[in-house]
Amino acid sequence: MRPTGRAVATPLRGRAAISEEPPPVTGDALIRLLGRARARLLLLLAEPASTTELAHRLGVTPGAVSQHLTVLYDAGLLGRTRHGRSVRYSRTELGDELCR
Repeated sequence: MRPTGRAVATPLRGRAAISEEPPPVTGDALIRLLGRARARLLLLLAEPASTTELAHRLGVTPGAVSQHLTVLYDAGLLGRTRHGRSVRYSRTELGDELCR
């Protein structure tokens, strides 16, 4: 086949923007973004807590909580401070924004 050199052009209607405003945030959106366990931890950290306290509240091992806290900390969603022999985690401003 040989190219004919012809083309059809039609004017575009509308705009190519997906949305002018972001969709409303729901609790389900946070779960889909972070996973159920990490979303729950982030929500529980409205008040600072230690790994042991969080594990007790969730009924899981401190090791399991620690793995999730590390990921949330590395993502900038949590801060941590030492209180004696304990480390307490709390949400950062970014973490607070995600929970709103």
